[in-house]
Amino acid sequence: MNTIYFDSPHDDTTRRMNLYAGQVYVFSPTLAGKALCAFAAEMCEDAFAPHAPQKAQHHLGVEEYVQILAKLKPAFIHHPECKVLIPKLLDELRCDLEQIYFDVPRLRTACAGDYLSSGLAYAFKPHRDTWYSPPLCQLNWWLPVFPIESDNVMAFHPHYWDTPVRNSSHQFNYQDWNLSGRKDAAKQVGKDTRVQSEALEPMDLQPEVRVVCEPGGLVLFSAQQMHSTVPNTTDLTRISIDFRTVHRGDLEEGREAPNIDSESSGTTLMDYLRGTDQQKFPDEMIEALKSSKQTPVHPNSVM
Repeated sequence: MNTIYFDSPHDDTTRRMNLYAGQVYVFSPTLAGKALCAFAAEMCEDAFAPHAPQKAQHHLGVEEYVQILAKLKPAFIHHPECKVLIPKLLDELRCDLEQIYFDVPRLRTACAGDYLSSGLAYAFKPHRDTWYSPPLCQLNWWLPVFPIESDNVMAFHPHYWDTPVRNSSHQFNYQDWNLSGRKDAAKQVGKDTRVQSEALEPMDLQPEVRVVCEPGGLVLFSAQQMHSTVPNTTDLTRISIDFRTVHRGDLEEGREAPNIDSESSGTTLMDYLRGTDQQKFPDEMIEALKSSKQTPVHPNSVM
């Protein structure tokens, strides 16, 4: 990463090519972005009432907090309103809805201190999303639901855009994860014991880049970007939304970010819905990728 574009007028094709090359885009709140975050905020407020969502961790025991998240998060993920608002947001940012496919949005919580950092509030270590079986043309969209600070956001680690890291992605298969890892999230209260891709060598996380934007604003970046959850040293829980997109033309033509060090297998392709009518990718495309294994450009770096 050597450039962060703020409210760029680039068309979507130019933007995607820049994202695949390691640049990052940041946008001010849009109408649909604000609506999506306001909808999430309302669901959070209802779930944690009478406590403010960002401060509820200071009033609830961990087990009770996890029980609330176990109902709140899937309710948000699968709510039909999200599938209305996300295409509107993509359209506002000049995406071709015939070509763009999106997955359901995740509601993330990063609690303050060491209250809860596993399972449903998993604190992500430095990682690339490419370690988790997505298409290499996947783009990540990240929006804060409530105001955030530098001390409770996520961080990018730009040094690793073209520097491979020895990691355990060769053990990760997305189809296996769907069968076990994802459904066990609510059980991971103390220590997260699920098998997930992670670095197998010490990492130098400096320099790092932290982006603070307003609720309803967003950060857009490639699945290849190395990023992590910043230790939350504030007294407020960070609540955010993220979802992902894949451009069908780019997938078919091989326009994508480089695979630096991932050997994950399987595919997430069945999770995506077309922006116009929410149809999935054709079965033959999904099946072809299910049996595939990613091949990094630096194969000796991951074994």
